[in-house]
Amino acid sequence: MNRENRQWYAGRFVSNGWSFGWMSRVSVIFQLKNDYEGLGLKYNRSYTIHHSREFFKLWETLLSYFPDGGIWIQAAVVFVLPVVMMKAAADLNRKVKATNRSKKANNSSGQVSSSPEQDNSSGQGKEADQTQESSQQLTGDYNSDIQLIQKSIGNNADVHIREFVIKGLNNRAAIIYVDGLTDPDLINTHVLSPLMRDGIPQTEAERLHSSEDLEKYLQQKQLPVIGMMESKQLGVTIEKMLSGYAGLLVDGACGVMIVGSPKGKQRSAEEPLSEALLRGPRVGFTEKLNENTALLRLHGRNSSLQITQLEVGNRVKKDIVIAYMNDIADSQLVEEVQKRIEQISIDDPLESGYIEQLIEDNWLSPFQQTQNTERPDRVIGALLEGRVAILLDGTPFALIVPVSFSMLLQSPEDYYERWVWGTFIRLVRYLAALIALLGPAMYISFISFHPGLIPTKLALTIINTRAGVPFPSIIEALIMEVAIEILREAGIRLPKPVGPAMGIVGGLIIGEAAVQAGIVSPFLVIVVAVTAISSFSIPMYSAGIIIRVLRFGAMFSAALFGLFGVIMFFLLLCSHLVKLKSFGVPYTAPVISYKPSDWKDFIVRAPMFMMSKRPSTTRGKDRDRMKS
Repeated sequence: MNRENRQWYAGRFVSNGWSFGWMSRVSVIFQLKNDYEGLGLKYNRSYTIHHSREFFKLWETLLSYFPDGGIWIQAAVVFVLPVVMMKAAADLNRKVKATNRSKKANNSSGQVSSSPEQDNSSGQGKEADQTQESSQQLTGDYNSDIQLIQKSIGNNADVHIREFVIKGLNNRAAIIYVDGLTDPDLINTHVLSPLMRDGIPQTEAERLHSSEDLEKYLQQKQLPVIGMMESKQLGVTIEKMLSGYAGLLVDGACGVMIVGSPKGKQRSAEEPLSEALLRGPRVGFTEKLNENTALLRLHGRNSSLQITQLEVGNRVKKDIVIAYMNDIADSQLVEEVQKRIEQISIDDPLESGYIEQLIEDNWLSPFQQTQNTERPDRVIGALLEGRVAILLDGTPFALIVPVSFSMLLQSPEDYYERWVWGTFIRLVRYLAALIALLGPAMYISFISFHPGLIPTKLALTIINTRAGVPFPSIIEALIMEVAIEILREAGIRLPKPVGPAMGIVGGLIIGEAAVQAGIVSPFLVIVVAVTAISSFSIPMYSAGIIIRVLRFGAMFSAALFGLFGVIMFFLLLCSHLVKLKSFGVPYTAPVISYKPSDWKDFIVRAPMFMMSKRPSTTRGKDRDRMKS
């Protein structure tokens, strides 16, 4: 057999595509014999067997470069499992939204079930009583109205009813107020003194023939107070008095006059503890809504600043404010915010966190879709970008919508300093966020799966430090991370003088003791410490919580699939962020809906004169921020 015939044979042999993993060697030899005889050559059995062995070795070598079945299964799980999870989450979110829409449609239809079980239930009975009380009208008869108010208030020791007689008119009257919420000086000076000591002149009293004349005279000539309104509904009257207003009931008048303003003990405006700055205003919101709106007016002295007040809460009514720039904010955005707030049905929104969770787009997402802040300057800056602020009575935290992920890594101080420093500190924050998210996961993947990627000298150092550690890298990383989280939480809950000291001392003692006991390696202590410090550099505390939670997911991905798992976890996170929206605005803006002008205030904070346009993602009416 010459060289040309051997080459022809080899090409035919390979082109047949036979699988040598399962074909018997006997069938291969018979095929070789037939091929030789077809060429008119003499069949040499020893040469053929030798040649077949060479081909077997060749294919075994080629097959050795392919991953085994376990690797293919892992790859399929990593690729398919995220798709299945995202699909299931999307279906669940769609079903929940459909259920909520059907419930709202049923509630708005006004149909009441006629079954005896539902009619006799205690819950519906209480709700009916509250509805009847809120819609009940005052009769205009002094004795009946006093009894209605006393019955509605109940035996509350802090609610007082002071009855007296109006001088000159000789009509009975009563002032109802809550001790501690109503200003006593205002009641004594501007209500009781004008009515009991000064009284109404006889000539004026003879002209007051109707209840309308009496109410008009008291409001315009007798009571020197700023805030005054008339209420003829029992529910509104009780709500106002329990909020701190005083109710004046006069015999001969049809309703109750609500006078004064609430005066509860409130703290003064101080610097926010959660958003401390080296340069910037030293003032923050308080728990009183009118003081917060006053701060907004003080920082945004413009007639276009629109403040719309609504009411939320079924049992406990609370005032809520929507603030926006009328000539900048998109009208559709304002309508959407107002619509979502009006759809809230809850007994008592204790804090703005209730509102945040009830108006967000995707409740399955770990990322917050609103920004909370205590700083009026941050709120005004957001309003000037075309965003909307939400302020709730009883909490110093305001909400800003829509929000992007880049806003959570920005600080007002970025704009108060020069652009070089602002850009540098932003880059540091992005790097710190990446370290806080993937630091321990990278350690686990390199130690457990890819030690060959570590430089030789560093690898030898790590091996020496890990000598004697009885746990795998994932277990020792979890031990340290859980210990750090417990210390962090304990430092927050303890009293202020003790908390910081306990956190520092506890971290040093636990870290040193763990290393001396051989439970963890010193290199891991360094990794965990750098990770914890990096999480502290994130300006928004709530954003830091998100990264801390996701860090554990990255660690488990690294423990299962190594560096490949970390990459897949990061890609899955990026794909979720790309799909996420906040009030119709992409959460990853300005990366998505790419506009070159918006990148001037993204990772790099451009000089002030270059940021002449507002962000395009908010769809504001006026895009010009600076006039040339």
